[in-house]
Amino acid sequence: MNIITRILVWTSRIGHCRGFGIQSPTDYQFVRYVVNEHWPYYAYQQLGQSDDWLRAKLGRLYLRLANWRQPSVIVDQVGAADYLNAGCRKAVVTGHPGDSSIEMALLPVDGDCMAILERCADGSLVVVQDIYRKKAAWQTVVGHERATVCFDLYYCGIVVTDSHRTKQSYVINF
Repeated sequence: MNIITRILVWTSRIGHCRGFGIQSPTDYQFVRYVVNEHWPYYAYQQLGQSDDWLRAKLGRLYLRLANWRQPSVIVDQVGAADYLNAGCRKAVVTGHPGDSSIEMALLPVDGDCMAILERCADGSLVVVQDIYRKKAAWQTVVGHERATVCFDLYYCGIVVTDSHRTKQSYVINF
């Protein structure tokens, strides 16, 4: 993705910066202090020196998500284990879900998102990567009954499963 495309994506989402328009205090806090956190974390310097800008940007987001959620098992099918381990050292990062319920998962957009969502417990995070390439697949994920709160970050989508909340979908300038 070239610099002109990146600028166009950013400017088209300018009205969705830093949690503007989010009425839920929980979702606002998540967007403001996890998704769009600009302060450097403890592991940023050790990670991603050889990565391109998008992998480094998403990797830092994955580090913050793992640090915020502190899951015991993370299903990683996009190859971000180094960032996830830096965010939560106690987590076991695996490529395939086991028999237990899923607390956090990173999947490609054309992966088996529906089966993963069915196995998620309340409060689980599912990150779907490259949603801008297959928007119809992302809309299918958003429409799933277990996908309660969804965040469209253009490069990836974050789905939170929580049966006690009403369905909500946000567009975030990331």
